[in-house]
Amino acid sequence: MVMSGVVGHSTDLVEHPELVAERLVNLAGVLGKENVQAGTDCGIGSRVGHEEVAWAKLRSLGEGAALASTRLWT
Repeated sequence: MVMSGVVGHSTDLVEHPELVAERLVNLAGVLGKENVQAGTDCGIGSRVGHEEVAWAKLRSLGEGAALASTRLWT
């Protein structure tokens, strides 16, 4: 099982859910879909500039993971 860092902590740029999904689908193509989990590349708590950015990144992570799940499991 691999929890891949599909959203970053070193920038305030919020990844689009489609980008998150693409990263997860690509990883699943290598490791197998049952072996992939979505995560941050490191803890984002105090590492991003604003609390709103951290929450936006986590929202994008969830939305992207849902898109990837739909693509991989249907």
